[in-house]
Amino acid sequence: MAAAASARDIDAASYGYPLTNPFEATIATTPPEQRPTLPSDDDIDQADYSLTLRPEREFTLPDNFWSVKKLRYRLARQDHEAPLIFLIAGTGAPYSSSINEYLKKLFYQAGYHVVQLSSPTSWDFMSAASRFATPGVSSEDAKDLYRVMQAVRAQQARLPVSEYYLTGYSLGALDAAFVSKLDETRQSFKFKRVLLLNPPVNLYTSITNLDKLVQTRVKGIDRSTTFYELMLEKLTRYFQDKGYIDLNDALLYDFQKSRQHLSNEQMAMLIGTSFRFSAADIAFTSDLINRRGLIIPPKFPITEGSSLEPFFKRALQCDFDCYLTEQVIPMWRARTDGNSLLQLVDQVSLYALEDYLRDNPKIAVMHNADDVILGPGDIGFLRRVFGERLTLYPHGGHCGNLNYRVNSDAMLEFFRG
Repeated sequence: MAAAASARDIDAASYGYPLTNPFEATIATTPPEQRPTLPSDDDIDQADYSLTLRPEREFTLPDNFWSVKKLRYRLARQDHEAPLIFLIAGTGAPYSSSINEYLKKLFYQAGYHVVQLSSPTSWDFMSAASRFATPGVSSEDAKDLYRVMQAVRAQQARLPVSEYYLTGYSLGALDAAFVSKLDETRQSFKFKRVLLLNPPVNLYTSITNLDKLVQTRVKGIDRSTTFYELMLEKLTRYFQDKGYIDLNDALLYDFQKSRQHLSNEQMAMLIGTSFRFSAADIAFTSDLINRRGLIIPPKFPITEGSSLEPFFKRALQCDFDCYLTEQVIPMWRARTDGNSLLQLVDQVSLYALEDYLRDNPKIAVMHNADDVILGPGDIGFLRRVFGERLTLYPHGGHCGNLNYRVNSDAMLEFFRG
């Protein structure tokens, strides 16, 4: 497929996705009645497994990290030979994230073995599988993921697999691109098809966009009322109006149709706050494992009963920019001849893979024109590099439409070829 071919731009009228507000779509995703019918967990032959990877590091984890000294993953297996698809979770997310769970059911129903993997930025992956425990350098994160995938295959050696596929969402999609490139030389899986769902194009642009959302000015918040108190008050009123508490998948979609619905500014801050918590988790875990002393004093005795709350509060003051500056760049400089932030940004983004992606018919992208992680020029890059292998939806925000019936059908169609 020539990259000069035009992207598949999906027309808004024929697409039919009901949420045209990108913040709302990101938070509430798809109304339940417009999702495909998928099997329940009881109908899936699945189990969680653990890997002992022993990353060689200068420091060992405190004893109270025993629960994450092994990396867990989930495997859903068919009862016959079948293709196997790896799913890579997004920023800070574990293998059991809601989107991974959704994709597992979708692909399992279509006849695939499915392996769910945590993001290299999740605390469990950083603790149990990362060599440097400083995620953010995409090529290094891909090597860690690849080692995990090989360990999964070795552990499941009796599983009859016909061929291998790969996908990931959000940051996991960027990871998938780098893993695919690595596999071209290592040839361990020879992935037949690779699908990138809502990837960041320029990783620095994406994290800057998300960090900015936390700074949104929100009506009703002042020195005496925090954002969290405002949210709690709204949810309380909503449940009082309904007469019962119902925390199911439809909650946010239904909530947004109620009188208590969130404004654009409030939704922006909710998305930004969620991302800030992920950044804090990453900064905290990386600092703890590497004993850098930026958040936790290096010789502070951490035991089973230690309260980590004051340190996590300190970590919340460190956004992704701070994490990159204080932890990623020094680690990257120490191991490469890299120097500037601009060099790092190029190396960790899709730009670094432009030639590989342009010439590779097995890799496709599905993205949304209104995704909050995209910046100026990002869609142009995707059009130029992927051509007709880019499917661009008009609405859906960030990953909000992945569970929409139309998108689900398109994913399955791509992997079927």
